[in-house]
Order: sequence, then structure tokens, then C-alpha cells
Amino acid sequence: MSLQRFHVGPRYCEYVIHNGTIYLSGQVPDDASQDIGGQTRQVLDYIERWLTEAGSHRGNIVSATIYLADLADYDGMNAVWDAWLPQGCAPARATVQARLARPEWKVEIQIVAAVSVNRA
Repeated sequence: MSLQRFHVGPRYCEYVIHNGTIYLSGQVPDDASQDIGGQTRQVLDYIERWLTEAGSHRGNIVSATIYLADLADYDGMNAVWDAWLPQGCAPARATVQARLARPEWKVEIQIVAAVSVNRA
């Protein structure tokens, strides 16, 4: 059994790899002044960054949990999500309304993905 933690801080790490599966922490935007589209793009950029670093890609996402501060932002978030996700690679997904850790955040996304077979 192998377990590796990456970018470990005092409270959490950015991602964990265990037995060929990548578990990303919830990703949030840096610039919370943006609308739901802008915040979602920021979050997906972080997800892509960590997946690439871990030896994977967005087509390997197995599961996604999306937390929205307001379900009125559902369509706006989905417009960005749908454009970002490769066709035919939709993961198992849940979207829920939740009070996020900072009131200015509109979205947080947590991902589980498979490591690519050809990981170096």
C-alpha cells in the first residue's frame, strides 16, 4: 500500500495519492470578487494544475463534489464546467448548496481522479 501527501500544511494537503487514486482537497478561488463563472474557472485551473502535477488529467476524474454558496449559481457554474470537461468524460458528481468557509466564495470543488497509466 502506498500513500503520498503533497503540499502538506498544518491543517490539510492539496492532494493525496493512494493506490493509483488522487484525492484533491476542496479547491476555492483566489479572486473572490469575480462572478460565478470567473470563480469556477479559477477553481478548475487549480484542479488542472494539481492533476497534472500528480500525473493525471481532467479526463481521469472519477468523482466530483461541487459546493455552491447559492444554488442560483448552478447554471453559471455548469456553463464553465461543461466547457472545461472533455466530452464523454463526465464523472460521478454531486452539487450541493453549502455555507463556504468565506462568505465571498461562491464555489468549492473537490475531486477524486485516477492516476494516468503512463505516469512517469
